[in-house]
Amino acid sequence: MELLVIFFAICLQIFLTYKKVSPFLSLLVVAILSGLFLGMEPMQIITSVEKGVGNTLGGLALIICLGAILGKVLETGGAAEKISVTLINGFGQKNIQWAVLLTGFLIGLPLYYNAGFVILVPLVFSIASKAKLPLLYVAIPMAASLSTTHCFLPPHPSPVFLVNSFHANMGKTLMYGFIITIPVVIIAGPLLGRLLKGIEVNIKSFFLSAEEPANKKLPAAFPSFLIGLLPVILITLAVIAGSFLPDNFLKKLLLFIGDPTIALLLSVFLAVWYFGLKAGKTMDETMKWLNDAISGIAIILLIITAGGIFKQVLQDSGTDKYIASFSEKWQMPPLIFGWVVTAILRVAIGSATVAGITAAGVVTPLVVSGVVSPELMVLAVGAGSVFGSHINDSGFWMFKEFFNLSLKQTFMSWTVMETTISIMGLLGVLLLNVIL
Repeated sequence: MELLVIFFAICLQIFLTYKKVSPFLSLLVVAILSGLFLGMEPMQIITSVEKGVGNTLGGLALIICLGAILGKVLETGGAAEKISVTLINGFGQKNIQWAVLLTGFLIGLPLYYNAGFVILVPLVFSIASKAKLPLLYVAIPMAASLSTTHCFLPPHPSPVFLVNSFHANMGKTLMYGFIITIPVVIIAGPLLGRLLKGIEVNIKSFFLSAEEPANKKLPAAFPSFLIGLLPVILITLAVIAGSFLPDNFLKKLLLFIGDPTIALLLSVFLAVWYFGLKAGKTMDETMKWLNDAISGIAIILLIITAGGIFKQVLQDSGTDKYIASFSEKWQMPPLIFGWVVTAILRVAIGSATVAGITAAGVVTPLVVSGVVSPELMVLAVGAGSVFGSHINDSGFWMFKEFFNLSLKQTFMSWTVMETTISIMGLLGVLLLNVIL
């Protein structure tokens, strides 16, 4: 009975998504109906809803909001553009793919996918035009780096939600994510880009006519890199301190400033001062950047909260124990089970974030039971969340329209790239599971 309810709940979520209902509302409806059909009392469902909101937002609201603010300040203050220009000039035309890859990776760490994509698209067209290179040869490494950071690495919304849901260690997840991301992004980026360079694409774009203002002043390179990467640096230092330093003041200090919330807060303060106030912006202008960032991330927070409610309902109804035994009946390893569930949802729903959030409710019991590493399950679900992107995914259409591709060309490039990231990511997770 429980399996049937979960199946129809997922089908309802897919149907409502197809009908363009907001994932926030659809996930709420699915969670409440699931609770009723799983035998929960109405007031018990209300309690689960309130508990789900508190548990979800308590662990990630500040991280997601601060991450959005940092990304917005870096974008508006010119730091993202400075990072791009510096890397392109430093690598030179011969190694242009690697320059674009690293640019996308560094910009993808603090910025959300859509923002990073829009920033880098003009750069891709400019490079392809000036160097007379095939467009996809340059575009694929950029898109691959943004996509891998989006699905594997905190502080992006889906990994942060999964870390919170599975009670994983944020620092370990980040380190394992880096280990997997590096080979995955090389295979799905430069190597795949070389295979696709034979696809002829019209390189004409309105971006090419929009030359950058000659008097545009960008910030210095060192602070742009330092502030953009500061959260990752602080979180990594905290992991090292927790593992190797004796109990003393330095260890306590590093663990404090390396907490994801504190690391992002310190980075935001520094970014606001350096790229805003120090650069001559007024306090009103810099605070508007913050307000714009929060308004841009609000709907993502609501979607994630609704996903947390769905997970809580499944747990409070007792379905978690059934799901934990379900993977044993299938005789499927938990990490592969998590990837398969998420991949199916991704193909059906289209949104990587919603697929990961929905899958969390299904696979959380496996993590709670202690049969699998929570950090690796975060990455397995993240890998599944980018599988088989097609026409129901907004990222598919962004890539198609911005780069003037046909549907066939988009399937051959974007869909192949996303599927490569997903499969290689799963292989990386399974390899880490054997090693660790």
